[in-house]
Amino acid sequence: MEPIQAQMVFCCAEQWMGGRCWQIEPWGDGLRLDCGRATTGVYCMEAVDSGENGFCWSRAVVEADLPPDTALRVYAYASDSRSWGEWSDLDEAIRGLEGDPLPVLREVFGPPAAESGDFFIRPQGRYLWLMFELAATGSASPVIRALRLWMRGDHMVDYLPAIYQEEDFTRRFLSIFNSMYADMERAIDGLPGQMDYEHTSGALLRYLASWVCVEGGDSEEALRARIRTALPDYESRYTVEGVRRSVRRLTGREPILIEHFQVSPNRPDCGDPELYRRLYGEDPYRFFVLLPEDTFSSQREREAFQRDMEELIPAGMSMQMVQLKSCIQLDWHTYLGVNSRVGGYVPAAIDEQVTIHYDTTIGGASHE
Repeated sequence: MEPIQAQMVFCCAEQWMGGRCWQIEPWGDGLRLDCGRATTGVYCMEAVDSGENGFCWSRAVVEADLPPDTALRVYAYASDSRSWGEWSDLDEAIRGLEGDPLPVLREVFGPPAAESGDFFIRPQGRYLWLMFELAATGSASPVIRALRLWMRGDHMVDYLPAIYQEEDFTRRFLSIFNSMYADMERAIDGLPGQMDYEHTSGALLRYLASWVCVEGGDSEEALRARIRTALPDYESRYTVEGVRRSVRRLTGREPILIEHFQVSPNRPDCGDPELYRRLYGEDPYRFFVLLPEDTFSSQREREAFQRDMEELIPAGMSMQMVQLKSCIQLDWHTYLGVNSRVGGYVPAAIDEQVTIHYDTTIGGASHE
Protein backbone atom coordinates (compact mmCIF):
# COMPACT_ATOMS: atom_id res chain seq x y z
CA MET A 1 0.00 0.00 0.00
CA GLU A 2 1.10 3.57 -0.57
CA PRO A 3 2.50 5.19 2.58
CA ILE A 4 0.26 8.25 2.20
CA GLN A 5 -2.95 8.27 0.19
CA ALA A 6 -3.48 11.21 -2.17
CA GLN A 7 -5.83 13.67 -0.55
CA MET A 8 -7.16 17.21 -0.68
CA VAL A 9 -6.75 19.35 2.42
CA PHE A 10 -8.84 22.44 3.14
CA CYS A 11 -7.10 24.39 5.89
CA CYS A 12 -6.75 27.99 4.66
CA ALA A 13 -9.15 30.91 4.83
CA GLU A 14 -9.01 31.34 1.04
CA GLN A 15 -10.28 27.79 0.50
CA TRP A 16 -13.47 28.44 2.48
CA MET A 17 -14.34 31.73 0.77
CA GLY A 18 -16.19 30.17 -2.18
CA GLY A 19 -18.80 28.46 0.00
CA ARG A 20 -22.10 29.64 1.49
CA CYS A 21 -22.11 30.62 5.17
CA TRP A 22 -25.16 31.08 7.36
CA GLN A 23 -24.59 31.93 11.05
CA ILE A 24 -21.07 30.53 10.65
CA GLU A 25 -18.15 32.92 10.28
CA PRO A 26 -14.53 32.62 9.12
CA TRP A 27 -12.23 32.14 12.10
CA GLY A 28 -8.52 32.27 11.36
CA ASP A 29 -7.99 29.53 8.80
CA GLY A 30 -11.18 27.73 9.77
CA LEU A 31 -14.87 28.25 10.51
CA ARG A 32 -16.66 29.02 13.77
CA LEU A 33 -20.20 29.16 15.10
CA ASP A 34 -20.36 32.00 17.62
CA CYS A 35 -22.49 30.56 20.43
CA GLY A 36 -23.17 34.07 21.71
CA ARG A 37 -25.04 34.98 18.53
CA ALA A 38 -26.62 31.75 17.27
CA THR A 39 -27.25 28.17 18.35
CA THR A 40 -27.04 26.62 14.89
CA GLY A 41 -25.42 27.43 11.57
CA VAL A 42 -24.44 25.84 8.27
CA TYR A 43 -21.62 26.08 5.77
CA CYS A 44 -21.91 24.61 2.28
CA MET A 45 -18.74 24.05 0.28
CA GLU A 46 -18.58 24.73 -3.41
CA ALA A 47 -18.23 21.66 -5.61
CA VAL A 48 -15.03 19.62 -5.46
CA ASP A 49 -14.23 18.36 -8.96
CA SER A 50 -12.61 14.92 -9.17
CA GLY A 51 -12.32 15.14 -12.96
CA GLU A 52 -13.84 11.67 -13.43
CA ASN A 53 -17.49 10.77 -14.01
CA GLY A 54 -18.84 8.19 -11.59
CA PHE A 55 -15.94 8.84 -9.23
CA CYS A 56 -16.01 6.71 -6.07
CA TRP A 57 -15.26 9.04 -3.21
CA SER A 58 -13.57 7.54 -0.21
CA ARG A 59 -13.00 8.91 3.25
CA ALA A 60 -13.45 12.39 4.69
CA VAL A 61 -12.08 13.67 7.98
CA VAL A 62 -13.23 16.94 9.56
CA GLU A 63 -10.77 18.28 12.13
CA ALA A 64 -12.90 20.25 14.56
CA ASP A 65 -12.89 21.52 18.14
CA LEU A 66 -16.21 20.42 19.63
CA PRO A 67 -16.53 21.46 23.29
CA PRO A 68 -19.30 19.99 25.48
CA ASP A 69 -22.85 20.88 24.39
CA THR A 70 -21.83 21.26 20.74
CA ALA A 71 -22.46 19.00 17.75
CA LEU A 72 -21.41 18.54 14.14
CA ARG A 73 -23.41 17.03 11.29
CA VAL A 74 -21.96 16.48 7.82
CA TYR A 75 -24.04 16.16 4.64
CA ALA A 76 -22.74 14.89 1.28
CA TYR A 77 -24.10 15.03 -2.26
CA ALA A 78 -22.33 13.88 -5.45
CA SER A 79 -23.28 14.03 -9.11
CA ASP A 80 -21.73 13.94 -12.58
CA SER A 81 -23.51 17.21 -13.37
CA ARG A 82 -23.32 20.62 -11.70
CA SER A 83 -27.09 21.08 -12.09
CA TRP A 84 -29.82 20.09 -9.65
CA GLY A 85 -33.50 20.18 -10.44
CA GLU A 86 -34.29 23.49 -12.13
CA TRP A 87 -30.93 24.96 -11.17
CA SER A 88 -28.32 24.84 -13.91
CA ASP A 89 -25.46 25.53 -11.48
CA LEU A 90 -25.87 24.26 -7.94
CA ASP A 91 -23.04 26.43 -6.58
CA GLU A 92 -24.56 29.64 -7.93
CA ALA A 93 -28.00 28.65 -6.68
CA ILE A 94 -26.75 27.94 -3.15
CA ARG A 95 -24.85 31.22 -2.99
CA GLY A 96 -28.00 33.04 -4.10
CA LEU A 97 -30.24 31.63 -1.36
CA GLU A 98 -31.70 34.27 0.95
CA GLY A 99 -32.67 33.98 4.59
CA ASP A 100 -32.35 30.61 6.30
CA PRO A 101 -31.03 28.23 3.60
CA LEU A 102 -31.17 25.11 5.79
CA PRO A 103 -34.59 23.78 4.63
CA VAL A 104 -33.59 24.01 0.95
CA LEU A 105 -30.13 22.58 1.58
CA ARG A 106 -31.56 19.63 3.47
CA GLU A 107 -33.75 18.91 0.47
CA VAL A 108 -30.66 18.92 -1.75
CA PHE A 109 -28.39 16.87 0.52
CA GLY A 110 -30.89 14.56 2.19
CA PRO A 111 -30.12 12.96 5.57
CA PRO A 112 -26.75 13.54 7.25
CA ALA A 113 -23.86 11.44 6.00
CA ALA A 114 -22.29 11.46 9.45
CA GLU A 115 -22.59 12.99 12.89
CA SER A 116 -18.87 12.83 13.53
CA GLY A 117 -15.73 14.12 11.88
CA ASP A 118 -14.57 10.86 10.27
CA PHE A 119 -16.84 9.13 7.76
CA PHE A 120 -17.08 7.25 4.46
CA ILE A 121 -18.62 9.12 1.52
CA ARG A 122 -21.21 6.89 -0.14
CA PRO A 123 -22.51 9.15 -2.99
CA GLN A 124 -20.65 8.73 -6.28
CA GLY A 125 -20.11 11.28 -9.01
CA ARG A 126 -17.60 13.67 -10.50
CA TYR A 127 -18.65 16.62 -8.32
CA LEU A 128 -18.91 16.47 -4.54
CA TRP A 129 -20.70 18.96 -2.30
CA LEU A 130 -20.29 18.87 1.48
CA MET A 131 -22.32 20.78 4.04
CA PHE A 132 -21.42 21.22 7.71
CA GLU A 133 -24.06 21.95 10.32
CA LEU A 134 -22.80 23.17 13.70
CA ALA A 135 -24.91 23.44 16.83
CA ALA A 136 -24.08 24.91 20.24
CA THR A 137 -26.30 25.03 23.32
CA GLY A 138 -23.63 25.86 25.89
CA SER A 139 -21.14 28.65 26.46
CA ALA A 140 -18.41 27.38 24.11
CA SER A 141 -18.20 27.80 20.34
CA PRO A 142 -17.41 24.90 17.97
CA VAL A 143 -14.66 25.46 15.39
CA ILE A 144 -13.85 23.59 12.17
CA ARG A 145 -10.08 23.60 11.64
CA ALA A 146 -9.59 21.58 8.46
CA LEU A 147 -11.10 19.05 6.07
CA ARG A 148 -9.26 16.11 4.49
CA LEU A 149 -10.66 14.32 1.44
CA TRP A 150 -9.05 11.07 0.35
CA MET A 151 -9.08 11.11 -3.46
CA ARG A 152 -7.17 8.00 -4.45
CA GLY A 153 -4.77 5.41 -3.16
CA ASP A 154 -4.66 1.71 -2.46
CA HIS A 155 -7.62 0.18 -0.70
CA MET A 156 -7.72 -3.22 0.98
CA VAL A 157 -10.58 -4.27 -1.28
CA ASP A 158 -8.28 -3.89 -4.30
CA TYR A 159 -6.33 -6.95 -3.12
CA LEU A 160 -9.41 -9.20 -3.10
CA PRO A 161 -10.68 -11.24 -6.06
CA ALA A 162 -12.73 -9.21 -8.54
CA ILE A 163 -15.98 -10.83 -7.45
CA TYR A 164 -15.65 -9.21 -4.01
CA GLN A 165 -14.55 -5.83 -5.30
CA GLU A 166 -18.01 -5.13 -6.70
CA GLU A 167 -19.69 -5.56 -3.32
CA ASP A 168 -20.54 -2.22 -1.73
CA PHE A 169 -20.72 -3.76 1.74
CA THR A 170 -17.24 -5.26 1.39
CA ARG A 171 -15.73 -1.90 0.47
CA ARG A 172 -17.49 -0.08 3.29
CA PHE A 173 -16.60 -2.77 5.83
CA LEU A 174 -12.92 -2.87 4.86
CA SER A 175 -12.83 0.94 4.83
CA ILE A 176 -12.92 0.80 8.64
CA PHE A 177 -9.64 -1.10 8.79
CA ASN A 178 -8.25 0.74 5.78
CA SER A 179 -8.73 4.04 7.62
CA MET A 180 -7.04 2.69 10.74
CA TYR A 181 -4.10 1.47 8.69
CA ALA A 182 -3.84 4.77 6.78
CA ASP A 183 -3.90 6.78 10.03
CA MET A 184 -1.19 4.55 11.45
CA GLU A 185 0.99 5.03 8.37
CA ARG A 186 0.42 8.79 8.44
CA ALA A 187 1.39 8.93 12.13
CA ILE A 188 4.58 6.95 11.44
CA ASP A 189 5.48 9.14 8.46
CA GLY A 190 4.84 12.24 10.54
CA LEU A 191 6.96 11.06 13.47
CA PRO A 192 10.08 13.01 12.36
CA GLY A 193 7.96 16.17 12.39
CA GLN A 194 6.86 15.41 15.95
CA MET A 195 10.51 15.48 16.97
CA ASP A 196 10.96 18.94 15.43
CA TYR A 197 10.57 21.60 18.11
CA GLU A 198 9.50 24.12 15.47
CA HIS A 199 6.34 22.13 14.71
CA THR A 200 5.45 20.10 17.79
CA SER A 201 3.66 21.48 20.85
CA GLY A 202 2.40 20.66 24.32
CA ALA A 203 4.06 18.04 26.48
CA LEU A 204 6.28 16.79 23.64
CA LEU A 205 7.70 20.29 23.12
CA ARG A 206 8.60 20.52 26.80
CA TYR A 207 10.12 17.03 26.62
CA LEU A 208 12.33 18.12 23.70
CA ALA A 209 13.25 21.26 25.64
CA SER A 210 14.45 19.12 28.54
CA TRP A 211 16.99 17.51 26.19
CA VAL A 212 18.85 20.82 26.03
CA CYS A 213 18.20 21.74 29.68
CA VAL A 214 15.55 24.33 28.85
CA GLU A 215 12.89 24.42 31.54
CA GLY A 216 10.34 26.84 32.90
CA GLY A 217 6.76 27.97 32.42
CA ASP A 218 7.35 29.99 29.27
CA SER A 219 4.84 30.14 26.44
CA GLU A 220 5.40 27.71 23.58
CA GLU A 221 6.80 30.43 21.31
CA ALA A 222 9.21 31.57 24.02
CA LEU A 223 10.19 27.95 24.63
CA ARG A 224 10.96 27.45 20.94
CA ALA A 225 13.06 30.62 20.94
CA ARG A 226 15.07 29.35 23.91
CA ILE A 227 15.61 25.94 22.30
CA ARG A 228 16.75 27.69 19.12
CA THR A 229 19.50 29.54 21.01
CA ALA A 230 20.20 26.86 23.63
CA LEU A 231 23.78 26.12 22.49
CA PRO A 232 25.11 29.71 22.39
CA ASP A 233 23.15 30.47 25.58
CA TYR A 234 24.76 27.53 27.34
CA GLU A 235 28.23 28.61 26.22
CA SER A 236 27.71 32.07 27.74
CA ARG A 237 25.53 30.97 30.66
CA TYR A 238 27.96 31.95 33.44
CA THR A 239 29.24 35.13 31.85
CA VAL A 240 27.99 38.61 32.69
CA GLU A 241 25.74 38.60 29.64
CA GLY A 242 24.48 35.11 30.51
CA VAL A 243 23.56 36.14 34.06
CA ARG A 244 21.88 39.28 32.72
CA ARG A 245 19.89 37.14 30.27
CA SER A 246 18.80 34.79 33.08
CA VAL A 247 17.59 37.70 35.21
CA ARG A 248 15.75 39.18 32.24
CA ARG A 249 14.01 35.87 31.52
CA LEU A 250 12.93 35.32 35.13
CA THR A 251 11.75 38.85 35.86
CA GLY A 252 10.95 40.43 32.51
CA ARG A 253 13.06 43.44 33.55
CA GLU A 254 16.39 44.73 32.30
CA PRO A 255 18.84 44.41 35.23
CA ILE A 256 21.98 46.35 36.07
CA LEU A 257 24.91 44.14 37.07
CA ILE A 258 27.77 45.46 39.18
CA GLU A 259 30.88 43.36 39.68
CA HIS A 260 33.09 43.84 42.71
CA PHE A 261 36.12 45.04 40.77
CA GLN A 262 34.05 47.98 39.52
CA VAL A 263 33.22 49.22 43.03
CA SER A 264 36.07 47.86 45.12
CA PRO A 265 36.87 50.22 48.03
CA ASN A 266 40.55 49.37 47.52
CA ARG A 267 40.73 50.90 44.07
CA PRO A 268 43.15 53.83 43.85
CA ASP A 269 40.47 56.00 42.25
CA CYS A 270 37.80 55.21 44.87
CA GLY A 271 36.49 58.55 46.15
CA ASP A 272 34.85 57.27 49.35
CA PRO A 273 36.23 53.89 50.46
CA GLU A 274 34.12 53.78 53.62
CA LEU A 275 30.86 54.31 51.69
CA TYR A 276 31.81 51.76 49.04
CA ARG A 277 32.81 49.29 51.72
CA ARG A 278 29.43 49.70 53.43
CA LEU A 279 27.44 49.40 50.18
CA TYR A 280 29.40 46.73 48.35
CA GLY A 281 31.59 45.07 50.96
CA GLU A 282 35.01 43.62 50.29
CA ASP A 283 34.09 40.14 49.04
CA PRO A 284 35.63 39.86 45.54
CA TYR A 285 33.32 36.92 44.71
CA ARG A 286 30.09 38.84 45.17
CA PHE A 287 28.24 40.73 42.46
CA PHE A 288 25.12 42.89 42.62
CA VAL A 289 21.91 42.77 40.60
CA LEU A 290 19.94 46.02 40.61
CA LEU A 291 16.23 45.82 39.82
CA PRO A 292 13.29 48.25 40.09
CA GLU A 293 11.38 48.21 43.35
CA ASP A 294 8.16 46.88 41.75
CA THR A 295 9.82 43.87 40.08
CA PHE A 296 8.19 41.40 42.49
CA SER A 297 4.61 41.49 43.70
CA SER A 298 5.30 39.46 46.84
CA GLN A 299 8.07 38.21 49.08
CA ARG A 300 7.42 34.70 47.78
CA GLU A 301 8.22 35.77 44.21
CA ARG A 302 11.40 37.45 45.41
CA GLU A 303 12.56 34.34 47.26
CA ALA A 304 11.71 32.09 44.30
CA PHE A 305 13.80 34.32 42.03
CA GLN A 306 16.77 34.13 44.38
CA ARG A 307 16.50 30.33 44.56
CA ASP A 308 16.39 30.04 40.77
CA MET A 309 19.37 32.34 40.36
CA GLU A 310 21.51 30.22 42.68
CA GLU A 311 21.69 27.62 39.90
CA LEU A 312 22.40 30.19 37.19
CA ILE A 313 25.48 31.95 38.59
CA PRO A 314 29.10 30.77 38.44
CA ALA A 315 30.32 28.35 41.10
CA GLY A 316 31.92 30.08 44.06
CA MET A 317 30.11 33.35 43.37
CA SER A 318 27.32 34.92 45.40
CA MET A 319 24.64 37.32 44.24
CA GLN A 320 23.14 40.18 46.18
CA MET A 321 19.95 41.70 44.84
CA VAL A 322 19.14 45.35 45.42
CA GLN A 323 15.69 46.74 44.62
CA LEU A 324 16.00 50.38 43.70
CA LYS A 325 13.46 52.85 45.03
CA SER A 326 12.47 55.81 42.88
CA CYS A 327 13.97 58.41 45.16
CA ILE A 328 17.28 59.83 46.32
CA GLN A 329 18.64 58.24 49.47
CA LEU A 330 21.90 59.68 50.68
CA ASP A 331 24.68 57.15 51.26
CA TRP A 332 22.57 54.38 49.73
CA HIS A 333 21.93 52.83 46.30
CA THR A 334 21.02 55.94 44.32
CA TYR A 335 22.26 56.08 40.73
CA LEU A 336 21.98 59.16 38.58
CA GLY A 337 19.67 58.54 35.64
CA VAL A 338 18.53 55.19 37.02
CA ASN A 339 16.50 55.82 40.15
CA SER A 340 17.37 59.41 40.98
CA ARG A 341 14.46 61.79 41.35
CA VAL A 342 14.60 65.58 41.51
CA GLY A 343 11.45 67.52 42.32
CA GLY A 344 10.10 70.77 43.63
CA TYR A 345 8.56 70.67 47.08
CA VAL A 346 6.12 73.00 48.82
CA PRO A 347 6.68 73.44 52.58
CA ALA A 348 3.89 72.04 54.72
CA ALA A 349 3.07 72.25 58.41
CA ILE A 350 2.90 68.72 59.79
CA ASP A 351 1.91 67.64 63.25
CA GLU A 352 4.79 66.15 65.19
CA GLN A 353 2.87 62.91 65.55
CA VAL A 354 2.69 62.44 61.77
CA THR A 355 5.51 60.72 59.89
CA ILE A 356 5.87 61.06 56.12
CA HIS A 357 7.57 58.21 54.26
CA TYR A 358 10.84 59.14 52.61
CA ASP A 359 9.51 58.64 49.07
CA THR A 360 6.35 60.72 49.54
CA THR A 361 6.13 63.92 47.52
CA ILE A 362 3.77 66.66 48.67
CA GLY A 363 2.87 69.13 45.96
CA GLY A 364 5.26 70.38 43.32
CA ALA A 365 6.33 68.46 40.26
CA SER A 366 8.71 65.54 40.16
CA HIS A 367 11.02 64.71 37.30
CA GLU A 368 12.92 61.48 36.91
